[in-house]
Amino acid sequence: MTTGVAPLLRPDVSLDALNTLRLPARAAWFARVDHADALRTVLEDPRVAGLPRLVIGGGSNLVLTGDFPGLVLQVAFHGRSRVQEDAEAFFVRAGGGEHWHDFVRWTLEMGWPGLENLSLIPGTVGAAPVQNIGAYGLEMAEHFYSLRAYDLETGKTVGFDRRDCAFGYRDSFFKQAGAGRFLIAAVTFRLPKAWKPNAGYADVARELDVQGIAHPTPLQISDAVIAVRRRKLPDPAEIGNAGSFFKNPVVEASVHARLLVRHPEMPSYPQPDGRAKLAAGWLIDQAGWKGRRLGSVGCYERQALVLVNHGGATGADVLATCHAIQADVQARFGVALEPEPVFVP
Repeated sequence: MTTGVAPLLRPDVSLDALNTLRLPARAAWFARVDHADALRTVLEDPRVAGLPRLVIGGGSNLVLTGDFPGLVLQVAFHGRSRVQEDAEAFFVRAGGGEHWHDFVRWTLEMGWPGLENLSLIPGTVGAAPVQNIGAYGLEMAEHFYSLRAYDLETGKTVGFDRRDCAFGYRDSFFKQAGAGRFLIAAVTFRLPKAWKPNAGYADVARELDVQGIAHPTPLQISDAVIAVRRRKLPDPAEIGNAGSFFKNPVVEASVHARLLVRHPEMPSYPQPDGRAKLAAGWLIDQAGWKGRRLGSVGCYERQALVLVNHGGATGADVLATCHAIQADVQARFGVALEPEPVFVP
């Protein structure tokens, strides 16, 4: 027995409002699934047998370059609860379709801190492990415990721990070997009881200082992060964007040293392996792209790292702008920029 809007499986559905860049695209077949029976019903439908599949959440990390010729599954699994507690931590689970920011604020209001630096990141809980989202000195992987996913090839439920997920910088198993194969239904986080504020990131520290807060609570750090993000980043509800569009590149020590000779003011961050992480936004800004447009797509005027759709853009327009920025940064600095979003198809 299934629930939800009938019919569960729909043909020829617009995806324009289901991606935050607001790019035009259509799905040959579409289903919004909110429980296991609904998913099973859709996957067993002979009309979509053998077709490619795309799993989406809030569409905030997606670049649709054209129509999708297969089945698009939108994750709508909900629910959130504390599932376990020991002497050292709370274990909190949320459905893959839960709104990420709402979930973060709920954990803080319940007295389970740890995720506050990831406040106001758009998207869903189920998408967070795919991208290993991160911001202001914290990556999701640091508090990840496990997840439950459905294998779309075998139809089986599979559990993943942290090692299984192979988390990297804005990367995971689900973007590599497992790409397109799994639907993440629920994620469990381990939130240590011995909480320590993570307020060393410059923008957050500055915001807290302006407010006169020397010893911030988790909610105060969350509020500071929200204030910083709202000042620097565009709201997808107001202007189409996919958040930070490029990863901060990590370069070898020799490359880093060479760049510092030419650009001593360049921000960089030493890595444990001796390499250095560069600020992609700074590189793009220095290449002259901040606030610049190429047709209907351009870099946001307050943050060069964000590409925005000024209206009427297509996936091809986004690709063209992306490639132009990459070429200019490569020519000026000899550094390759890698996009964060997933390009489909």
